[in-house]
Amino acid sequence: MNSLPALTGWHWLKEGAGLFRQQPAALTTLLFANILFSIGISAVPLLGPMIAVILIPSFSMAVMKACQMIENGERVTPAVLLTGFRQPVVKDLCKVGLVYLGASLLMALVTRFAIDPGFWEQVARQSREGGQPQGGPPQVAGSDILAMFTIFALDVAILMALCFAAPLAYWQKMGPGKATFYSFFAVVRSARVFIVLLMAWFAIFFGICMVITLLLGASNMTRVVIMWLIFLFVLLLQCAMYAGYRQIFGKPADSVPAGGVNLTKP
Repeated sequence: MNSLPALTGWHWLKEGAGLFRQQPAALTTLLFANILFSIGISAVPLLGPMIAVILIPSFSMAVMKACQMIENGERVTPAVLLTGFRQPVVKDLCKVGLVYLGASLLMALVTRFAIDPGFWEQVARQSREGGQPQGGPPQVAGSDILAMFTIFALDVAILMALCFAAPLAYWQKMGPGKATFYSFFAVVRSARVFIVLLMAWFAIFFGICMVITLLLGASNMTRVVIMWLIFLFVLLLQCAMYAGYRQIFGKPADSVPAGGVNLTKP
């Protein structure tokens, strides 16, 4: 894994957009199918939300596999949804999912102790009242706001650090521990690349949201359009992650011999 220039993050984003433009309907359908399945699983009492987190790597592999098929000139079919649920790789992907679950539980614990519960009560009250609550603006401690943004940044960093674990387990036949290890250090080694990628991704998203708000105003239609835009930009980021995986670890192959890990690609 050679050091990459920071501008590589911008190239990944452009490559991800290029993949999306080739088959936008198929990729969008794939994303919404994943979201619906996740919501359905999360609705199961008690264990549902935890199972949904554990299955994140399996769901994400569907998009990764679709990007590979698009790159190879193949048509993405609904069968790609089952990519991360086939034997024997589903076991390793679920073990990677346990890492996701552990990280999410840890961040929930940090959030519980770092932010005053009253902060969330004020946010919920303002949401119910549809704007500024009666009695003037809410009194929110600056420390709570700082803690919230810090936790958000940590959440993003953890998700980025784990972004290659699932494809490494699937394509490189790595065990969950080894896949998590290589994913973490690949992201740390290319930290400036990911910073540029996320900054460019957010800047484009924010700019488009501003234009939509100026054109449509603060209406329900604006909220609906921005919600759709959020989903599309999440998909764009996933496509960019495929471009990043391909450059760091090499172009994926469906059949990789056990132990045949390629980490020499620039």
